[in-house]
Amino acid sequence: MHAYRLAVVAAPLVLTAVLAACGRAEGSNPPGAGGPPPAAVAVEKVTASNLPAVFEYVGQTAGSRDVEVRARVSGILLKRNFGEGGVVKKGQSLYSLDAAPFQAALNRADADVAAAEARLGQASRSLARLKPLWEAKATSQRDYDEAVSAEAVARAELKRAQAQRAEAALNLGYTKVESPISGQAGRSQVSEGTLVSGPQVLLTTVTQTDPIKVRFGIADTDQMRWRSESAAGQLQLPQHEAFDIEVKLADGSTYPRKGKLLFSDTRVSGTTGTVEAEAEIPNPDGALKPGQFVRVRLLGAQRPNAVRVPTRAVLEGPQGKFVYVVADGKALPKPVTVGDQLADGWIISKGLAAGDPVIVDGMARIFFPGAPVQVGAAAASAPAAPASK
Repeated sequence: MHAYRLAVVAAPLVLTAVLAACGRAEGSNPPGAGGPPPAAVAVEKVTASNLPAVFEYVGQTAGSRDVEVRARVSGILLKRNFGEGGVVKKGQSLYSLDAAPFQAALNRADADVAAAEARLGQASRSLARLKPLWEAKATSQRDYDEAVSAEAVARAELKRAQAQRAEAALNLGYTKVESPISGQAGRSQVSEGTLVSGPQVLLTTVTQTDPIKVRFGIADTDQMRWRSESAAGQLQLPQHEAFDIEVKLADGSTYPRKGKLLFSDTRVSGTTGTVEAEAEIPNPDGALKPGQFVRVRLLGAQRPNAVRVPTRAVLEGPQGKFVYVVADGKALPKPVTVGDQLADGWIISKGLAAGDPVIVDGMARIFFPGAPVQVGAAAASAPAAPASK
């Protein structure tokens, strides 16, 4: 009971001490202090300049030419003369067929030509003997006509025999199946000892990989946006849309050689809503393989008098993207419309003009629109990673 009375008496004393301490703390503020100190921010004045416009799409590589290798004659396959997956040259022998039947056919054709030449010689000599007799009226017209016809028939038979010999020589040459182009050979579809029944049997394929092609689709909406921005003076496309092509590989590295856009279809795919496009890139060392998925970047376009701000300066609010600008010592939000994203910032399509002071550092210390700010030096920041469109 005695301890309870002490606690009751001590409580008002503690409350009085707390109020006195609060009074001293309030009295320590200088007169006229009405809020938090101005936030320290860094400002960058907006400038307009010509900036490159880069458009990026997913593509796939393909050989510039893919050729199916087939035999032109039937026969037994004796030998394969190349390594699967290796490089072959134009005219190089890839397969050897059994040439013995075709050599025999050529020998017969040679004999037929020799016989036809002999018959033609005999007919020519007979006609030569009869001609002066016919002119002297010493032989009949019938005999002379028969001699002329026999010489013409012998000449025609010789031409036929020569054509058959040429065909037999071609067939003999076709027993060596040669590569029609230089490139990389594929897997052999037949093995030694197989009866190849002519052109209907696929032997292998040869793909030309230098240069190599890259096929990709350009969204129809992108092309419509290009046209509208070009008409508005916001975008300058290369002449005849002859874009330079840069390829980024799956590991993020950039292929060192650039190519050219070769083809852009006039039709839009009803399935994908894209326009098929094709580019060609030098590939002398074979670093690019057919079938690879790559990122294709179209270079050569420009955005004239474009306004760019750092990526960190653009904030997201309930009404969309905005930036803070400094006016009369205060941070005022300004809605903006962003365009392409660059590696180190955004292109602002609407909302800013050259000379506007945009806050690029210290936005976290701005607690409400119109807060007072104190402009200082911008903090150093690491370079931004390249961004995709």
